[in-house]
Amino acid sequence: RVLFRSKPAMMPNEVFLDVREHTRMRMPVPFSCALAEKARPRWFAKKREGIGVVYDVSLKGARVSSEAPVNPGDQVTLLLRLPQHIAPLAVERATVRWAKDQTFGLEFMHLTSTAATRLKRFLALQDVAV
Repeated sequence: RVLFRSKPAMMPNEVFLDVREHTRMRMPVPFSCALAEKARPRWFAKKREGIGVVYDVSLKGARVSSEAPVNPGDQVTLLLRLPQHIAPLAVERATVRWAKDQTFGLEFMHLTSTAATRLKRFLALQDVAV
């Protein structure tokens, strides 16, 4: 039985088939990031922000672990501190797609062309190193 989903197979006779448009690259050494809730004007709302650890990344998203309180559907901004890069890579808008405990998946909704180029180069170098 073949299942089309983005989670590992749960039963012994199930086969996992990843149907992502962009392959996620598992980081041999996870790197840090900073995230903040995308600004929405709400009076007296507590600003949600924090730091996190990126475990895998693609051109369209990332898996992050953080103590920052996020929920599916939340919009965040993200600064990726790519290894061996001086300046952080800014993701202007990302959507939380799933969350479990303190780990969540982000879909990048808006990257500048410069940020997208930097991320492509970083991923290409990781692919060569593996």
